Amino acid sequence: MDNESNNATSQSRPPSEIPFTDTEALSQYVTGTGKILPRRITKLPAKEQRAITRSIKLARNSLLMK
Repeated sequence: MDNESNNATSQSRPPSEIPFTDTEALSQYVTGTGKILPRRITKLPAKEQRAITRSIKLARNSLLMK
C-alpha cells in the first residue's frame, strides 16, 4: 500500500517539473537498456516529452543515469 501512495505522488507531479537529479522518477521513462521511451508509449504531450528527454540527457551527462 505504501508503494501505491508513493507512485501516485510521483504521477501527480507533471513530468516537465521532474528535476534531472530525480533519477528514480526519470527511470519510468527509460527502458531497461537505457533507451528513452517514445511518446506513443508514455502518452505524454510533445512539450512534456521534450522536457523529459532533456532531463534524461542532462542526468546522463552528469553521470547520474546510464
